[in-house]
Amino acid sequence: MQYLGYELKNYIVSAIKDLHFTEFSDVQKSVFDQFFSDTKNILAKSKTGSGKTHAFLIPIFQTLDEKLQEVQATIIAPTKELAMQIYKVASHIASFCGETINIKLYSGGTDRLKEIEKLKNNMPQIVIGTPGKIKDLAINENVLKIYTSKILVIDEVDMTFENGFQEELDEITKVCDKSRMMFFSATIAEAILPYLKKYMTNVYFTEIKDDSELNIKHIWIPLKYKERFEVLTNLLDTFHPYLCLIFANKKETVIDLAGKLQAKGYFVGQIQGDMSPRERKRVIQDAAKLKYQFIVATDLAARGIDIPGISHIINYELPYDYEFYVHRSGRTGRMHNDGIVYTLYDELDNDYLDNLAKKKIKPEYFEFKNGELVEYKGRNTRADRIKPTTDYQKEAAKYVPLGDKKPGYKKRRQAMINEIADKLKAKDQKAKKKARRKKKAI
Repeated sequence: MQYLGYELKNYIVSAIKDLHFTEFSDVQKSVFDQFFSDTKNILAKSKTGSGKTHAFLIPIFQTLDEKLQEVQATIIAPTKELAMQIYKVASHIASFCGETINIKLYSGGTDRLKEIEKLKNNMPQIVIGTPGKIKDLAINENVLKIYTSKILVIDEVDMTFENGFQEELDEITKVCDKSRMMFFSATIAEAILPYLKKYMTNVYFTEIKDDSELNIKHIWIPLKYKERFEVLTNLLDTFHPYLCLIFANKKETVIDLAGKLQAKGYFVGQIQGDMSPRERKRVIQDAAKLKYQFIVATDLAARGIDIPGISHIINYELPYDYEFYVHRSGRTGRMHNDGIVYTLYDELDNDYLDNLAKKKIKPEYFEFKNGELVEYKGRNTRADRIKPTTDYQKEAAKYVPLGDKKPGYKKRRQAMINEIADKLKAKDQKAKKKARRKKKAI
């Protein structure tokens, strides 16, 4: 049946119509065009929320032999939450088919022995699961026959590596070496390049530019030696979000920040690495019920979790890798809705922000004056920008006015210069340490 430019099975069309699709997204069209016209493996770089799940599920169902009772497609997701989301979407499509399609979710927290016994007598047609669980059943126990898969999908490849599943992914991919591979990733980090080069031979690469950035306003706010939390609370008093996601780099910061905001009376949830999958699921469900107006999260904990209705993003701290800035931003402004990204920065972030500008992000600059957020034109001007130097005293002097000639002022001014110089030195050392850690990780 012809629908939206593609020949699709009737039940797939019924499922799409039930979702009220009027057109396919850019990543879906790019993947469909290649998948249905060639036999190449597919590597797609596209942000979360761009329609990647249907981009690989529709081809899987289109090529599925509903009468053949063996594993025909294996889908790997980095987290239990993302695997569950994919399973729900797949089950929705299958529900419109007149025949039963056997789809199984393997993601931990279930009765392992019962799963093994069932697999000895009944093989699913579509397998969805996390790397550790799939490796256990398919390789360690050899009861899940994923080697018959015609299609292998790895969703959020970069996140899978970040979560430490390199070994599991390598072993699973070896077992499915005859499968047609479809890899999806929000970023193409250097750490995953050896893996991609090893398995993505005869590959079609598609990169979907972030057109939805047109719906996202970026507002960058300088700290100007103010406490970060003080600037954050000033900012929160200026708008009333439907749902705001606040990003910090470490779980300790998330826990501390969420506690401080709750103490001030904000309705705040948190998502960080120490939480169990059940706890994270509860936060997501509560957010959907509008129990929270703010959620504080780390990058790794929040990735792969689809939280609808995010109207605002706040970068409480800039991520270590500027690619993650783009990924964070992509969580708002979805489905043609507008979004706003606020970013708090200090003077040592200038080079970082220049790199972001190369990503075609067009920020607006604002600062707080007398408790109001007003336009700011300071960044990249001579007065605002600190040039690289080891003379912290000289740089600090720029921020302390000469003042009057009253007795004792010279001494007080020097004390202020010393204090600022110490802060500049500490921030510079911290930035260098981050750069070294990043280089070592790569």
